Amino acid sequence: MRVDFYQLSRDPVEQVVPLLARKALQAGQRLLVVSEDEERRAAISRALWSEGGAHFLAHGEAGEPHAARQPILLSETCTAPNEARMVVLADGRWREEAGGFERAFLLFDAAATQDARELWRSFRNREAIESHAWKQEGNGWTEVG
Repeated sequence: MRVDFYQLSRDPVEQVVPLLARKALQAGQRLLVVSEDEERRAAISRALWSEGGAHFLAHGEAGEPHAARQPILLSETCTAPNEARMVVLADGRWREEAGGFERAFLLFDAAATQDARELWRSFRNREAIESHAWKQEGNGWTEVG
């Protein structure tokens, strides 16, 4: 499994998730976006819809009708009725269930940096996990680890 750590220093989660979602869809993947915070999920949903015209990112909320058909599914847990193999942990909190996906994106802000560093160090001892770290610089992202 691969885990990508995204340190958010400039853009909020609701701006970063649509970028990752678009990349996942372009790669032919389905995506699960996890946050326990209902307001954050609502903000992410608005951002996915406002991508503009024909380019909006179709999505739904877990527990709603047709959740299994959604290419992007928003949820408070790591259960993926849409059979996603990629998960975005949009609330900065690692869940061991994320280890069941092929790829996980952990988005965290400055307040969660120490927890992310400890998690990164713990993954060094786990052969089954390949970790990458990304930091916002200028207008883009730079891999830092």
